Amino acid sequence: MGKGSNVQKAQAARERNQKKMGKSDEERRAATAKAKQDASAYMCKICRQTFMVNAKQSLLYLHVTAKHDDKKGNPVDCFDSLADFDPADPDGKNKAKAAAAGPVKPKKTAKKKEDLSSLLDAGLSLGGKKKKGKK
Repeated sequence: MGKGSNVQKAQAARERNQKKMGKSDEERRAATAKAKQDASAYMCKICRQTFMVNAKQSLLYLHVTAKHDDKKGNPVDCFDSLADFDPADPDGKNKAKAAAAGPVKPKKTAKKKEDLSSLLDAGLSLGGKKKKGKK
């Protein structure tokens, strides 16, 4: 069996050589710019310490309490993203539960189930009537 046409072989060779060469200058500049932007996604306004883009609000608040104890009451002085942060609920679980629950609905009262003896005393039977049919 043949191993493919010369066109396919030449194209495969071009792709292999392109992989060996690596990234172009434009691709390298774009990757570097993106890495710098992601590395300094959050920056403390006071001490200029940077945090990665995936840093959670609880980590940012921890920085405020550890490094800037005098700003503990107003963490927005360090990070704008901490405007609606609640230290009592650092992961936002209670806020999410309250939003998902929506308005509180009144509970429905369960119907009283009459016990079996009261049904029998009233003359009702448990099973349905048997139908008479042809055999």
